[in-house]
This record gives sequence, C-alpha cells and structure tokens, in this order.
Amino acid sequence: MTAEPDGPEDRLRRFATIWSRAVFPVTSTSLTRPEFEKQLLPLARRLSEALRARNFEAAEGRAVGAALVAAHCTDPEALSRALDCVDAYLVLYCGEDGPQEALRTRSARLQHAMAAGYAQALRERTLAEQQAISQAALTARSAVAEALHDSEARFRAVFEGAAIGIGIADLDGNILQVNGALLRMFGGSEQSMRGRRVTEWTHAEDAPQVWRLYEELVRGEREHYHVEKAFYRPDGTALWTNLTVSLLRDADGEPQYQLALMEDTTERRLLNLRLRYEATHDALTGLPNRTLFFERLEKALAAGEGQRFGLCYLDLDGFKTINDSLGHAAGDRLLVEVADRLQSCATAPGEMVARLGGDEFVALTTGPNTEREVDELAGRIMNALVTPIRVDGRDLTVRGSVGVVEGPAGERGAAEVLRSADITMYRAKSAGGNRFELADPEADARAITRNGLTTALPAALDRGEFFIEYQPLVHLGDGSVRGAEALVRWLHPQHGVLGPDRFIPLAEHTGLIVPLGRWVLEQSVRQARTWQERHSGARPLRVNVNLSPCQLTHPGLVQDTVDILEREGLDARALCLEVTESALIGADDDLLKPLRRLAEMGVDIALDDFGTGYSNLANLRRLPVSILKLDRSFTQGMQQFPADPVDLKIVEGIVSLAHSLDLAVTVEGVETGAQAEQLRILGCDTAQGWYYARPGPPERLHELALVDATA
Repeated sequence: MTAEPDGPEDRLRRFATIWSRAVFPVTSTSLTRPEFEKQLLPLARRLSEALRARNFEAAEGRAVGAALVAAHCTDPEALSRALDCVDAYLVLYCGEDGPQEALRTRSARLQHAMAAGYAQALRERTLAEQQAISQAALTARSAVAEALHDSEARFRAVFEGAAIGIGIADLDGNILQVNGALLRMFGGSEQSMRGRRVTEWTHAEDAPQVWRLYEELVRGEREHYHVEKAFYRPDGTALWTNLTVSLLRDADGEPQYQLALMEDTTERRLLNLRLRYEATHDALTGLPNRTLFFERLEKALAAGEGQRFGLCYLDLDGFKTINDSLGHAAGDRLLVEVADRLQSCATAPGEMVARLGGDEFVALTTGPNTEREVDELAGRIMNALVTPIRVDGRDLTVRGSVGVVEGPAGERGAAEVLRSADITMYRAKSAGGNRFELADPEADARAITRNGLTTALPAALDRGEFFIEYQPLVHLGDGSVRGAEALVRWLHPQHGVLGPDRFIPLAEHTGLIVPLGRWVLEQSVRQARTWQERHSGARPLRVNVNLSPCQLTHPGLVQDTVDILEREGLDARALCLEVTESALIGADDDLLKPLRRLAEMGVDIALDDFGTGYSNLANLRRLPVSILKLDRSFTQGMQQFPADPVDLKIVEGIVSLAHSLDLAVTVEGVETGAQAEQLRILGCDTAQGWYYARPGPPERLHELALVDATA
C-alpha cells in the first residue's frame, strides 16, 4: 500500500529528507546521503509519535539523541543542526493540525531530551575510547621502554609510528625527543620543542596536584601518573590532553628518563562544553535556564553559616496578549530585550539572572547582606521595565510582577524557596501587578492549602466528600418553619469540615462549580421532596439553593433545573434560587433571560446579600426576583439596646419599597430575640440565623425546638 499523497507518511519522509540534508555534511558516516536518510527515517517516526503522544515521554527524545551518536553524528555541528531541524520542521510536518502552542512546547521538551541523550551517549562513547587509549598508552609505554633497552632502530619504529604524542625528557626536565604526533598536536617545530624544560609547560588551569605528582615521579617515588592537562600552543591557543607520564629506569633499576604520552582531547572537550552550555542555557535569550539556576540556588542554600540568599521571581504582566496579538516572533524579540535588561540588573558578584520558561525570569543574589541587596535588585528590575520596548515599529509597555524571597542559607530547599517566590509573585499580580511583594510565610501556607484544595476538588466530588446542611427559614409572624437554605460543606480527609467560603471560590475559578452546583441542586430538591412526603397535608417546606454567577451564565442551567424538578417530582414553587446582588449589577437581558424563564415556571428568585452592592433600587423593577434577602450587616445594629435608629430607618425603608413591588423580605444573621422582634415590627417576612437554629442535617429540620418568635 502506498502512502496517501501529502498524507502523514509523506510528510514524515519530507521531514527525514530535510533532516538528513542538514546533518549529513557534518557526519563521519560511510553511508551515502540517501542511505543516511533511511537511517534517520525511523528516528523521525519516533519523534513524530512522541510529539503527538497522550503523555510526554522524555525517554523517546533521549533515545533519538543516543541514536545520532551511534550513527556517527559526533561532530559538534551535528547536534546543533539536528535540533534546529526539529525546532523548525517537526511540528510543521508531523503536528497534523493539532494545538500549535502545545505541540511547540512538546517539541521544545523533545529537543532538550535529545540533547541530554546525545550528551550521555557521547560521554559513554568517550569513556570507552579513553579506556582503549589508556590501554594503548600502557602498551606503548612498555614498548618504548623495551625499545630503549633493545635497539635504536626498534625504538625509532615504535616512537615515530605511535598514533599518540610521545615525548622523552631527562630527570631534570630537559626535553630530549618528541615524535611527529606530538609536534602536530602543538603545531611547532622539533627545534622549538627540544631544549625546552618540562616545568615551562605550566597552564593557568593546571590542577594543584599536577606538579606535585611530577616531583614525586622524578624523585623516583612514583612510577607513573595520569592527569588531564592543558598546554599553550605557540599561537596562544589551548591544547587539552589526557597526559600519562611514566618513569623509565636503566638496567640496574635506577631512574633515567621520564616518558610522556599525550592524547589530544581539545575537540572533545569543546564539544562537551558546548553540550553543557546548551543543556544549561536558554536557546532564545542565552540566559541560564532552569537547570543551571537550580544548581546555583542549591549551592547558595548549602553555603556555610552567615551566608544568605535573595531571590526575585518575575512574571511579565500581559505578555500573553502581546504574544497573541503580534505573533510569537514579536513575543520572542520582546523576551530577548527583557532578558538583556535584566542581565544588566545583576552584574555584582554573587548575582545571576535566569529564564525559567515562557515569560518567567528569576534573579538571584547571594552573600551575607542580601536583606538589603535583594530589595535593591527588585527595584532595579522594576526600573528596567519602565522604558517601552520597540518591536516591529511599535513601542510596547512592559510591566512585571515580582515575588521576593530572602533568608539564611541552610534552612530551606530549592523547591520550597521557588514555590514561595512563585506564590508571592502571584500575590503581587493579584494586587494589580507592576509591583513587587515580599514573601509572607503565613500567606504561603494559605496559598499552599488553597492550591491543595483546588487540586483535590474534582476527586472530592467523585468520592462523595460533599454534604449539605440546612438552616431553617422562619416566618416572623407566627414562628413557623417555612423552609430551609441548603448550605454545602466539604468533609476533607485532612482539614475536616470546610465551609463554602473555603472552596466555592476555588470551584468557580476551576469551573467545577457547574457540576458541584448541579449536585447541590439535585440533592436539595430530593430532600425537599422527602420533607413533603413526611409532612403530607402540612404546608410544603421550600428549599433555597444558592446559585453561583458562573452557573448563571452556564447554558444548561434552565434545562438542568427542569430535569431535576421533573425527575424528583417536586413542584417548582417549592424551590427558591438565591443569586447575589453583585452578580446582577449591570446584568443585560441575555444574563437575565434564564432567571426569567425559571421565574415563569414558578421558581422563586431571591436577591441574596442585598445592600452589600450598589443597591440600585430602581434596577429592582427589571429583575425577575420575588424575594430580597437583607445582608446580616443590617441586623448587627439591632443586637444592642436601644437599636441603632439609622439601621432601623434603612431596614424600614427597604421593607416598604420591597412590599410596594410585591417582594418578600428575608433577613439573615438573626441572633437574638430582640432582633427578631424588631424585624417583625418593621414588617420583615422571614428570617434565619442562630437564634432559631444553626445549619444541621436534614433530619433535624422538622424536629427543631424553635424558640417562639413572638415571645
């Protein structure tokens, strides 16, 4: 079966072709270019499948990186070209019209995994080569030593034919002989090498033990040593070597010469440094990335007594809008300019700036006085963002929110510090942005708890951890129970019973409020039906259910309500939906339409917390409400004796207005008999509060021994 023209397989082959053409010129393979392309095709397929997999598998990217080493793509340029191809073409040819932003993120993660796998495979290959070379060096040393004691002809054959650099010096360090391989490594003439002394070959990066080992060898205390050592070539460039120096003794066993065997590791070292740089630096901005930042942060946190650290966590305000409106290329140029400005803010010793990803940056300062220095660093960062950034002919105003964490070393881990900084940054963003905030342990703890609750919410609903308590609604005229308000609770496994103020805002933020609200409505309607069955012949008890603003805008609200009422067999007049006044401020006809439909069905609509918003009384005429619920703040002034006359006048005016509009009035927060009596005199219809009963299980509603409201 042939591949569909321009189908997935055809596009995959195009990607493999582009990849092979880019990488083939810098490989050391013996294959032809088409043969090399066939070798890359299964690797391209693995990347394509990893790009579109449900879960990200870094192992796939690492395996492809290792396979490049096995395919002789070991030139420093080969990995760079391969990563460039993946970055530019993988999503284009293998994304299959998926979500572009998610695919680009997945592609970037695959590139990092490829680089890690490539580096690991190259290290393992290098180690194997080094072991082979070390064995060859030992063999060569034995051969040279034997040749020196055998014949000049044999010595010359071994000496000049060796593939590694060989030099011979006397015990005073005078260089006597060097072979051609060593001359090629240094790039000098034999005359310039002979006559020099070994001790002249010092280098700024020599390890402390190098010359100690040398002295021990020439004194006859050591037979050989092996080190990594750098030398200066005549042109000033560095030559890095694996150096083995051995002591040669005469026939009587007395030290006579020293023999140096050198393997040139300069290119391999440069490749490793490049791979290390690419693994620890952001490709777009050149700043240290998350990996290197964590290394530096962990080092700072492990510093000795008296050392401190300061961390600024920056997130750009409104960057997504810029990225979406002007395009990713403009967004990238903006990030590069921001990175340059931040880099100029952290130039003192112990300071660094890194990009964690996206539009998130961090700045770190270390030392004994970071309490003052981190504030100054945060100020410099904010000032650096004041001047607009010009991108594509536009001056873009950039602002940032910064979370600042400072403290002594040794008390916290890197993950905990970064989490605190992240929480603090979001606190700055919630306060309006364009500012920095200092970390607050108590605020951190609240945020961590809030995050844990948010994460646990979906499973909590599935596990049945929510339950409903009911608070009676009492008629002020005769003290009879007319219904109850349903109040949802969460029985959390760790935190115990949580009230709605702890989790309803989180449910609204995550969108879980819709299924949770539907569950509360269903349970409450079912309970109202149960009450009716147990009190047949008596006045039916009505149930009040709170409606979130998010539910109000959900298109399924009316149909869900109708379905639940019909399924449970409850008359719509036994249900009251409570909507907060703030949710209806400025509401247009589209928002009010579902409430009007429910009201037309017979469902009562109550305006909850009335008096806490703007209380646009004229607006009441257009709202489909039948009940006003006065906020508890109006009843607090009635707890004292005599009652606050201003509160009395306000409540009296609201009740008079409501009744003139045929609206009933319910009052919340009634806690004393004096309050209840005063509200009855003012004409309020129903009340609820601890004076009558606290919220409790549904079984208690008909059993509550209510205090006589008229006493």
